[in-house]
Amino acid sequence: MGILLRLLVAAGLAADAIVHWRFAPDMAPGPNTPDDVIPGDDLFRAQAIAAAVAAVLVLVWASKWTYAIAFVVAASAAGAVLLYYFVDFGQLGPIPRMYDPSWYADKTISFAGEAIATIAALVGFFTVGRKERAEPRSGAHVG
Repeated sequence: MGILLRLLVAAGLAADAIVHWRFAPDMAPGPNTPDDVIPGDDLFRAQAIAAAVAAVLVLVWASKWTYAIAFVVAASAAGAVLLYYFVDFGQLGPIPRMYDPSWYADKTISFAGEAIATIAALVGFFTVGRKERAEPRSGAHVG
């Protein structure tokens, strides 16, 4: 089960990373964007990098902490895509207006990956290390 969870988390985060990286240029700020706003393309690239790093961490070293990191990265992205689909907040401090009420194939791929990674990372967080704790130690003193 452990390898399956790791692969689900990594694949979901990979889908998220690829879609965010590809769409980053489309999110570049326009000429009238205030200087105190974080450029949308930078946010999308940061999300892509965070997703890729979290995926590699879970693949290389599956622990409670790496699953927790993967969960935060995936859940925050899934939450953001839903929130910005339904609600137009406008600019929130340094975060640019990200409202996008349209739904398309790449958004579906990204959201599906984020949702799968979120659930798998949560399961991984609660199950990693259980087998090791449940088994008796091989060098235990008998007698």
